[in-house]
Amino acid sequence: MPHFDTLPTAWMAWDVPAPAPRGVVLEQTRELDKFLAEVERRAFRIAQVALRDPDDALDVVQDAMLKLARNYAAKPSAEWRPLFYRILENGIRDLQRRRTVRKKFMVWLPGVKEDPDNESQDPLDTVAAGGPDVPELLMRDQAMRKLEGSLRALPARQREAFMLRNFEGLDVAETANAMGCSQGSVKTHYSRAVHTLREQLGEVW
Repeated sequence: MPHFDTLPTAWMAWDVPAPAPRGVVLEQTRELDKFLAEVERRAFRIAQVALRDPDDALDVVQDAMLKLARNYAAKPSAEWRPLFYRILENGIRDLQRRRTVRKKFMVWLPGVKEDPDNESQDPLDTVAAGGPDVPELLMRDQAMRKLEGSLRALPARQREAFMLRNFEGLDVAETANAMGCSQGSVKTHYSRAVHTLREQLGEVW
């Protein structure tokens, strides 16, 4: 599981264009640092649900942070959020495409039937911590697993719309900007996602 206290070292080393006065640059740096600190955990959650791998999710989030800082730091701060999530969603889709290509290639390799990285999960990672609220924690964990499973089963665009609206709290216009589509499309994708999730999660949530 990634440690978020190490994230700032990955995205604070960005280069700010020089033309602005030093005081303005420092203020932009502080504002951008604050913005990235606010979104990093939710962005990681979004990426993890889509990619099902914490290491890949962390890489995609860090890459999105770096790209935002290097390419759009001078933009008004109000534009950072939709820009960041567009970069993040593009990164998720790029990695998913690379995975698909790799899987197709691996099929043709003789004897390759397991994870190419040959990594297995530590059984201790799945053991719930003990305590007086274990039943409640287990129910909560089961509910979250059910939600994540249902989200992953959604079509990609429906999942993007739902998570950007609910996990990050973007409005329709911001979500459309982040997804690179019309507001009408966002509403359609979101409505279909909500309908599906309500049908599947009614007994759990």
